[in-house]
Amino acid sequence: AARIFPYLGGQELNASPRQEPTRFVIDFGEATLAEAAAFPDLLAIAEARVLPERRRKAADVARWPWWQFWRARPELRAATRGLTHVLALADTSKHLALARVPATYVLNKTLVVLALDRPGAFCVLQSRVHEAWARCFGSSMRDDLRYTPSDCFETFPLPIDWRTCPRLAAIGECYERARGEWMVGRGEGLTALYNRFHDPEERAPAIARLRALHEAMDRAVLAAYGWDELATRATAEFRPLHAEDDGRRGPWRLRWPQGLHDEVLARLLALNAQRAAAGG
Repeated sequence: AARIFPYLGGQELNASPRQEPTRFVIDFGEATLAEAAAFPDLLAIAEARVLPERRRKAADVARWPWWQFWRARPELRAATRGLTHVLALADTSKHLALARVPATYVLNKTLVVLALDRPGAFCVLQSRVHEAWARCFGSSMRDDLRYTPSDCFETFPLPIDWRTCPRLAAIGECYERARGEWMVGRGEGLTALYNRFHDPEERAPAIARLRALHEAMDRAVLAAYGWDELATRATAEFRPLHAEDDGRRGPWRLRWPQGLHDEVLARLLALNAQRAAAGG
């Protein structure tokens, strides 16, 4: 049990109602071969299944200790040490959908992992404010968002008091709880839920409440930046995903009018430039 961990990828994150893994993985961490030998049954499995595969790889991979993960991201493990949860999202997905998952999971390369566990962080990053930034600076594959941390997160100017703002924490927790209750109650994951969320024909009361909570979350985030006049206008509407689409074929998205979207993005760009000039 000390070396076997739940193993979560982007598909499970988006498909499981509780964002739970369906697989487990042996993880020896940075242990030496002698230390790994303290678990002979596990080491035998790795030797039988991993060692032959490693020997067929390029020289840099073949030389790596075969009982350890290749490119294990020790910096991430150091950053998440002491946290009970982290924020994760699929690196390529139809919808921007973050979830808090236990920091004890082994998270594979199809996930973007953020070493944050505060409800305020979830509120800001799940909001349309952050989505506007991510869709502008992330790449795309068909209609899917490809979220790259260097472009979508590291450059994103968070509100100054995102760690301590009680309003962000409260609405973030409320939204996350309502979203989780729907998924567990219906046996649906994040992708299925957000398909309903963005479907103008979906009129379930619980989805309507989630839409209202998302707008409240957006307004709280805009207010945290001090943009109260934008917060009063932050009402989403069903619009085609592609501006050139006449809306009859879809796909649809529940999103801000283009003018508001562009104004929020312009202010984020100005704030990013201001902080860069100040060295922060």
